[in-house]
Amino acid sequence: MSQVPATPLGRPIDLSAVFNATRAGLPAALHPGTALDPGYGEAAFWGVPFLLGGASSPDPDVIHLTDDTVHVALDGSLANWLVFLHCVEDIKTNYLAGFADDSRDGNSVGDPVAEYALVYTDGSRHAQPIRRRFAIQQLRIGWGASAFEAVPHRPHTVDPTMMEAYAMGVTPRTSYGYGEVRHNSGRQSGSEGENLWVYAMPNPHPDLPLDTLELTSRGEEAAIFGLSLVQTAQNPLRWEPRRKLRVPLPPGLAISETEDVLGLDMDMGMVISARPVLVYDPESWKPDPFDRQPAVSTDEIVVEYAAHPDARLYAATKEGCSLVADLAQDPDAEAGLQVIEPASRPVKLRFRLRENGQPIAVRLHLHGAHGEYLPPRGGHRRVNGHWFEDNYGEFVNGANQYAYVHGDVEAELPLGPVYLEAVYGLEALPHREVLDIGPETEEVVVELDRVLRWREQGWVSADTHVHFLSPTTALLEGAAEGLNVVNLLVSQWGEMFSNVTDFDGATTLGARDFGGDGEYLVRVGTENRMHVLGHVSLLGYSGEMIHPLCTGGPNESAIGDAQEVTMAQWSRRCIEQGGLVISPHGPNPQGERAADVVLGLVHGIEMMVMNPYSQQISKYGIADWYRFLNLGYHIPVVGGSDKMMASALLGGVRTYANLGAREFTYENWMDAVRDGDTFVTIGPLVDVGVEGQRPGTRVRLPASGGTVAVEWKVESVRVPIHRVEVIVGGRIVQLEDGNGGRALKGACSVQVTESTWIAVRVRGTYTEDPERIAAHSSAIMVTLEGSAHFNDEAAVSLLAQIEGTQAYLETIATRPDEQRFQAMRLVLEQAYNRLHQRMHARGIFHRHPHGK
Repeated sequence: MSQVPATPLGRPIDLSAVFNATRAGLPAALHPGTALDPGYGEAAFWGVPFLLGGASSPDPDVIHLTDDTVHVALDGSLANWLVFLHCVEDIKTNYLAGFADDSRDGNSVGDPVAEYALVYTDGSRHAQPIRRRFAIQQLRIGWGASAFEAVPHRPHTVDPTMMEAYAMGVTPRTSYGYGEVRHNSGRQSGSEGENLWVYAMPNPHPDLPLDTLELTSRGEEAAIFGLSLVQTAQNPLRWEPRRKLRVPLPPGLAISETEDVLGLDMDMGMVISARPVLVYDPESWKPDPFDRQPAVSTDEIVVEYAAHPDARLYAATKEGCSLVADLAQDPDAEAGLQVIEPASRPVKLRFRLRENGQPIAVRLHLHGAHGEYLPPRGGHRRVNGHWFEDNYGEFVNGANQYAYVHGDVEAELPLGPVYLEAVYGLEALPHREVLDIGPETEEVVVELDRVLRWREQGWVSADTHVHFLSPTTALLEGAAEGLNVVNLLVSQWGEMFSNVTDFDGATTLGARDFGGDGEYLVRVGTENRMHVLGHVSLLGYSGEMIHPLCTGGPNESAIGDAQEVTMAQWSRRCIEQGGLVISPHGPNPQGERAADVVLGLVHGIEMMVMNPYSQQISKYGIADWYRFLNLGYHIPVVGGSDKMMASALLGGVRTYANLGAREFTYENWMDAVRDGDTFVTIGPLVDVGVEGQRPGTRVRLPASGGTVAVEWKVESVRVPIHRVEVIVGGRIVQLEDGNGGRALKGACSVQVTESTWIAVRVRGTYTEDPERIAAHSSAIMVTLEGSAHFNDEAAVSLLAQIEGTQAYLETIATRPDEQRFQAMRLVLEQAYNRLHQRMHARGIFHRHPHGK
């Protein structure tokens, strides 16, 4: 029952003079149990006012309709509708005599229950038959057995997700999974509760005064708890389709941490959501290539509701309820009320590549004139950006929400201006336009322009690190982001396992061998993890899944799990099974990854960016990778989003790998990464050569050194190029200002006096900080004859990390059986000795830990 006033268009009838039973005295088949607690006296259901029986037992408080007709005096009242709160006795449904005849699910339909007759003051009479499961239904029903002409007395509820509830400081009313449903129907089954039924009986002669209401049983027992006379033109229980209203923020209400406004309610309707108005700048929408967040209003809100056309909107505060809007009246523009055009015009949106007319998947955003997000059919009206709560082909970036769609999709749009953004990868221009939707608009064709041609030059893009999506969702999102390879990774979080049954060690979804077009691929691998020693991504391996997925206890594996294996052991199995080993989300965890690099088990160092609009390539991750390069470990750099929620962007950071003359297959992509001709990027595309040699290769010079020629180019569609830096051994030797442009190329000569490496680093940003790293190429090694790649400081640091992993294993790690424990010790000892011997060969002083 709502806290707001009942509709003034209803008048409750006092039935105390005709009540003939008590609720407690009703037979079990009619007893409402706790369904009406504490329903006594004045009450409202669906906004209609009722006078229920009093609480003073043993006074009668209900009409038990059995043998005798009950006469209710109406004293010349006028009404369009007579609204009853009633129910019929529970009975068994006889599906088949002797076989399926004992279910109390409420599926019996059409049997006469009663007759409700209107007697007018002129002596005329109208009798309305009341049939089971039409105008009335039993208290306890099974799933799907709602009445056809009546509604349950329990209202619908709007429920926040669990994370939203915590953020708002309220107790979650529903479970984690049902939180995503965001509402609950009053149509509860018998296992969940009991329902009385609210029925609006039409008066065929609303202009004639009513004298008496006659209630007569027609073979079944029923109970009537309340009656109200209502003067609405439309059935008071029938709501209109969902609408939105723009209103000033009512006094006494506040915008919560989740940008929700609590405290708004309706009499004959329900508030679905109330959120701040999002104010976009329409003048900058089309030409602006950047991600621009709308201004979030602090004094205006959009109220989304479903209601009867005569409903009223109230603001409820500690001081009481105040009227905000009467839907039956024209909105008061002076009071700041605006009706938002309903999104009710179905429009087919078709997305095509302009150069050939081919359908393409895109990431789509639509909003209306008041900033309201307009999802396509099948998309959420509010995208949930929390961890593991929304894995449905969506993205939310601040206030901007997106849905991933195939080439053709339908959306229900309002008439008037609709603002559209469609994104298709890093090589096509994002498309923005303002659609003018009219009453005849049925179809809109949107053409996107591909302006960069790196794919045609042998480059393919990949995300090395994705979680939770289904493989087909990953395929759609990858295609929309222009991402040729998505590596979907199985893993474990304590007692929770993800995507395990999606792994078969064989299938590459989207490959021609499996019915795809071969341009966009998804392969399921594993991220095997432990909290102290670290994580490793095992991509593309064939055969059995590599277990354990996680080990060593929380947070990665479960409490009580032993430390069963090292990352090196996992990596060796992956390599034996034909896979690719990636060290993810550099620079952390700083544990065993140093040992695995020393042992030659790592094929790529990953830079992780969940959302490039708020974070970019980590300078700490890059610096850590430089240490490996400075020691001669020639490992390419790759990019992975670690996508685990809708607020993370698939391919927001990605790996570009050069196939050369090879055909594009998943296996050839893995080979290209192993070869090392890669770059990592959030937008700019980078090409570099040293003396004609590609990243992943080596230029050899005599012991005396020499000069090498470096050539590079950078192109970008979305991210302005602030600066391009040629890096030698970690130092900048050439710096070119990009001035926010979209293309830059250059060349320089580098004097080399010791073995080193050369790469290109690009700075640029989606935000206002141009110093952020936007892209980085892998390295070309330059090796002088007789001169090793080595850096004393880096060697000491890596050796300390290996010593740390050994100390953990020896002291606090939960031990498995002795054989596995000794195998882990041996792996780490091999790595320690290999690096230690290199250091001693160079005469590097360092402190030995106790026992070494």
